[in-house]
Amino acid sequence: MNVTLKRVVVTGLGALTPIGNTTSEYWNALINGVSGADFIKQFDAEKFKTKFACELKNFNVDDYMEKKESKRLDRFSQVAMIAAAEAIQHSGLDTANVDKDRIGVIFSSGIGGMITFIEEMTAYNKGDGTPRFNPFFIPKLILDIAAGHISMKYGFRGPNFATVSACASATHGMIDALTYIRLGKADAIVTGGSEAVVTQSGIGGFNAMKALSERNDDPKTASRPFDLDRDGFVLGEGGGCVILEEYEHAKRRGANIICEVVGGGMSADAYHLTAPHPEGLGVINVMNYALEDAQMKPEDIDYINVHGTSTPIGDIAEITAIQKVFGEHAFKMNISSTKSMTGHLLGAAGAIEAVATILSVKNDIVPPTINHFTDDPAFDPRLNLTFHKAQHRTVNAAISNTFGFGGHNASVIFKKIEE
Repeated sequence: MNVTLKRVVVTGLGALTPIGNTTSEYWNALINGVSGADFIKQFDAEKFKTKFACELKNFNVDDYMEKKESKRLDRFSQVAMIAAAEAIQHSGLDTANVDKDRIGVIFSSGIGGMITFIEEMTAYNKGDGTPRFNPFFIPKLILDIAAGHISMKYGFRGPNFATVSACASATHGMIDALTYIRLGKADAIVTGGSEAVVTQSGIGGFNAMKALSERNDDPKTASRPFDLDRDGFVLGEGGGCVILEEYEHAKRRGANIICEVVGGGMSADAYHLTAPHPEGLGVINVMNYALEDAQMKPEDIDYINVHGTSTPIGDIAEITAIQKVFGEHAFKMNISSTKSMTGHLLGAAGAIEAVATILSVKNDIVPPTINHFTDDPAFDPRLNLTFHKAQHRTVNAAISNTFGFGGHNASVIFKKIEE
């Protein structure tokens, strides 16, 4: 059976990040090379190997919702609700008059309600062993609940779930949203991801894996993708949201179309629990799959927002894969890691990085990779890794890469809209 796939466009953006609490604040900080890393304020990290993270700044949930609502939400769900509200408002969707049976929510997280789990178990362990748990414990904990709350707030009854693939979670959700709309299963989908695990167990757990930077003498420069002295990623928190919409539906209602989503790829490394395949085999596949899905050639891509976590092995594996997929064209593209500024938001990384990639396509500006001090001979000097400052160039099409523990890879391609 032949199926004509519908076109899918982006009509709304939302972001709550360590470098900006709205999409415009976030974008301005990105193009100005602002670091979101600082010493941890949510708990006393003095005894931890890593004492810093990329936390939200000047964030008070009471500014966004009533206490009755916020008390029933873990911090990751609070962030999801706030990012979704901005994106929906930005899209201009008339939530009172759309066909709510055809509006979906696919909203992701890598870990979910870690803060809630810590609070409940701490309270239990301080007691006499009598089980006294908050009735909202489980509903606050489970990571699909953010999608549920968004759908309940707006009455959206279309496809509703969460994708979970560690740091690729939000990108997988976006690709699922793309697929449902292409197939005519929904008119629009609210998609994105949120994460809030700057906690004792979050920092301690990643420290135990030796995954985090321990550059406590200079936190702001600790996330340094592609630098010779990179020593791990910086944990971040926050979230992002993108409204994907069927092209004709968006046109009929006079929506402001930001760009088009033209393809997505998914693959597995099938190699190691936490390390990427050293030859980048899964990453090669995922970018090729995305290009094939978009019916594009490598030469059509102008910019890649890389996973670029600032880990010794991961950065090399990704660049190796890029050079194998793009060949000589790799030297004509821009490549940058916005994690150098935001830190790594785990399951929400794909969401805020999609927002950055979409705005690059819209504005013809590539955000920089900051915190570069020493060249690593592992990287060909002909590559434009967009060090230090944002660069103005035509960005007709761009890829956003995200990869997760377990070998999960996802790539999505955005391009300028062609009427």
